[in-house]
Amino acid sequence: MKIGVVGCAGRMGQMLVREIAATPGCTLAGGTERVGGPALGKDIGTLAGIDPLGVTAIDDAATLFAEADAVIDFTSPDATVRHAALAAQSQTVLVIGTTGIGPSQQEAIAQAATHTPIVQSPNMSLGVNLLLALVEQVGRALGDDFDVDILEMHHRHKVDAPSGTALGLGRAVAAGRGVNLEDVWQKVRDGHPGARPRGEIGFATLRGGDVIGDHTVVFAGDGERIELTHKASGRQIYAKGAVRAARWANDKKPGLYSMKNVLGM
Repeated sequence: MKIGVVGCAGRMGQMLVREIAATPGCTLAGGTERVGGPALGKDIGTLAGIDPLGVTAIDDAATLFAEADAVIDFTSPDATVRHAALAAQSQTVLVIGTTGIGPSQQEAIAQAATHTPIVQSPNMSLGVNLLLALVEQVGRALGDDFDVDILEMHHRHKVDAPSGTALGLGRAVAAGRGVNLEDVWQKVRDGHPGARPRGEIGFATLRGGDVIGDHTVVFAGDGERIELTHKASGRQIYAKGAVRAARWANDKKPGLYSMKNVLGM
């Protein structure tokens, strides 16, 4: 299976390249970087710190999509929307790990998925997706008798907040309760917001150091508290999950899938 990587010289892109190269049955179809970027024309294997792969970084995403069986995208929301359109045009599998995607951008991705298989998840790790399933079950079992807050911490360079994974966890709790997250979320508390309303799902965001990703979902009731936590110690878990998703989607019909589908959950 030929898998391409957009943003191949970035931190996540390099990990994806290494994972593809190390996965039996997979080869690197190619990789893209921004126009005028210093990585253009360089061997992608060398950029990733492994042996040369005989494939150089280019700035033409359309060419990459035309040559690949699947493309993995951990870039930016605007870029991901453009890549989804290219995937639909070439009927290439697309795996999306980009976070911070807005409603109109999500609509564009869903439209592209009517033409090609797209796997989208705010987090590609097995552990986080297990956590998503667990918090939905707990949210269903406890209902709004327990207050829920979601605490997340990431490195100082992360640009969106709350994280895509934190929002995904919030949506899982809301799904368990049978409500829409947007109707009950509280992303910021400051000043004198008053007493907490029943059913609210709160978020707290920390940024600092080189933290890869810590997420805790707190269910707080009268006299007891449940905390479910996932801590990532390496980004390679995301690369492994993304490559697994690409391989899984290779023979699937057009549609918008999640890691729950990939993992049979």
